[in-house]
Formats: sequence, structure tokens, C-alpha cells
Amino acid sequence: MIFIMLCLALLGGIALAIQASVNGKLGAQVGVFKSAFLTFSVGALVTGLLVFFFDPKHELTLFDVLKWQLMGALLGVPYIVIMVLAVGKIGTAVATVAVIFGQLAMSLLIDTLGWFHNEAIAFSIPRLLAVICLGIALYFIYQSNRQTAE
Repeated sequence: MIFIMLCLALLGGIALAIQASVNGKLGAQVGVFKSAFLTFSVGALVTGLLVFFFDPKHELTLFDVLKWQLMGALLGVPYIVIMVLAVGKIGTAVATVAVIFGQLAMSLLIDTLGWFHNEAIAFSIPRLLAVICLGIALYFIYQSNRQTAE
């Protein structure tokens, strides 16, 4: 099961990179906010159909959960808008690795401190080294883009 979840996460990452590239081009042609609006409109339609046809019954509804848990929906907006803006300026690879770097750094904090009612996972040097390695990768990818542009 873990292998399947890792493969699905990998596919999700592939989809996000493609989405960033496509949305970056679309945003440059029709506008950042129109591109973001299209993303959320189509996403809402598809997700609504999935909920209607496939979502099993749950004990709680969106009205019953702790209200801070709803902020995840709001946090998708800056991600999409920032990616549409950034891809056109710094390229898909740099923008994507920068996002992943931010995700990894924040995820390490969330895991270590057990924020948002998640089970705490002990801080370790290998986890810190992973963040550092990704930071180094970001630097080299960014430098490669700058050299190519010159």
C-alpha cells in the first residue's frame, strides 16, 4: 500500500508540474486571475461530480468540523496565483522546485512539532539534510536558468 501511495504522490507531482507550465502560459495570454479562476472552476465542477457519485457517507459534514480545518481550501488560491505568475518569470523547473522546497521545509516543521493535530515525527539529521539537498538543487537549477538566459 505504501508503494501505491508513493506512486500516486509521484503522479500528483507530475500533474502539478504540467499544470504549472500550462497555467503559466495561459496566464501570460489571458491574465493570471482568469487562469486561476478557470483552474478552480473546472476543479470545483470535477470535484463536485466526484463527491456526488463516489464520496462515501461520513459522520461529519463541512459544517461540523473545526473551522480552522477549512483554511486548506483557502491556501490553494495563493499557490495557483503564485505559480501562474512565477512560471513565466523563472520557468517551470525553478518555480516547482521552489514550491517543493517550501513544502518540504514547512512539512518538516509540521511533522516535528505535530501542528494541526498531526502526530509528531521526531526531527532527524537525515530529514534536515533532505531539505538542504533540495535547497542546493534549487540553487543549481536557478543558476542554470540564469546562464542559459545570458
